[in-house]
Amino acid sequence: MADIKVPELGESIVEAAILSWRKNEGDPVAKGETVVELETDKVNVEVASEEDGVLEAILKPAGETVSVGETIARIRSGAAGQAAQQVPNQPARGQEPTPLETKHSNAGEKGLAVESRPVEASQGKTGPQTADNPLPAALDQATAPSSVTPPTPRTPSQRRKARQADGPQAAPATSAARTEVVREATAPPAPVAPGTTTASPLRPDEERIPMTRRRQTIARRLLEAKQSTAMLTTFNEIDMSAVLDLRRRRKDQFKEEHGVGLGFMSFFTKAAVGALKAFPMLNAEIEGNEIVVKHHYDIGIAVATPAGLVVPVVRDADRLTFAEIESRIADLAKRAREGTLHPQELQGGTFTITNGGVFGSLFSTPILNPPQVGILGMHAIKERPVAVEGQIVLRPMMYVALSYDHRIVDGAEAVQFLVKVKEMVEDPETLLLEG
Repeated sequence: MADIKVPELGESIVEAAILSWRKNEGDPVAKGETVVELETDKVNVEVASEEDGVLEAILKPAGETVSVGETIARIRSGAAGQAAQQVPNQPARGQEPTPLETKHSNAGEKGLAVESRPVEASQGKTGPQTADNPLPAALDQATAPSSVTPPTPRTPSQRRKARQADGPQAAPATSAARTEVVREATAPPAPVAPGTTTASPLRPDEERIPMTRRRQTIARRLLEAKQSTAMLTTFNEIDMSAVLDLRRRRKDQFKEEHGVGLGFMSFFTKAAVGALKAFPMLNAEIEGNEIVVKHHYDIGIAVATPAGLVVPVVRDADRLTFAEIESRIADLAKRAREGTLHPQELQGGTFTITNGGVFGSLFSTPILNPPQVGILGMHAIKERPVAVEGQIVLRPMMYVALSYDHRIVDGAEAVQFLVKVKEMVEDPETLLLEG
């Protein structure tokens, strides 16, 4: 017998939510095979079995929050066939019981009303009619007039069902019916906790989607950033002519020598490091009544993923070449979208760069990533008329934004920081000297 426990999830991460079980009770499991996927505040973590056997018991259902080190399932070594025969067609522990179980266990309780609603068969809640699953007969018994008591008064759920009956609510052809036991509204509603809202009835053309754990964390951290920092943003614009010319001349040779494309992020990472060295307060954080100034440069790169924004960290960016920066960013971004980053790769950044320009953003205000006190926002490159030596010419221009915590960064420092970034990007040779 072996326990499946929640593994270490990284610094400061002490709990996770069970996203999905890849195996059901009774399924054979091979050593190294993924059994369950966990969702943390930052990344998803797959937990594999450490030995061959059978998944004997699931102790925590999908959706439940669990702590590091907690046992969530048990594996029985060997005897795969025997264990699988002992639990045919059984749901994983903690999942909703089948319609047959619901009717037999609850239909006869006093003061209960039985209400029918469709459930998609594709969700695995019900199976086809077999000798082991006499669904129609069970439904007849559970819904017979002699086995239920009409509710008086009707519950809120029943009233909602009655309202929805007037809309296009026909069940899909693949649906199977189940019964839901609803207690009569004999007691006053429970008080609503401060700061929470009650769910409002939905129209037929609306749907309610639960927020994932990661989306909840993103929402909480963004709100904390707005409420706990004195955030201010300064803007400037950069003539990208020199960088575009350098990339045009060197991109093929760069790709051939290093196996990675020469993008914009390496230029801005190098420029940010140079500016941070000149204005170190942007590379600091606040701890109580003290300021901790960092003399290492771990640059967070914001990456958009289907599950939400994540910020993997390029460590020691000041010691890396252009090619190494591009390679690391490409690798981190790829694994971020695949959901295979390690929690440690998302921690410890000292400054962040975000590029909304890849989505077409022309001008925006980035939000701080606490406890960092600075974030640089890049935007789309657009040709605009600018004055150069008394002449109006078209140049590829990019707006840049620096959001900073005004508690420890003064406006003059922030403006000069952004001017420093502008000067270095407009003259890429200074970035080579900086490296």
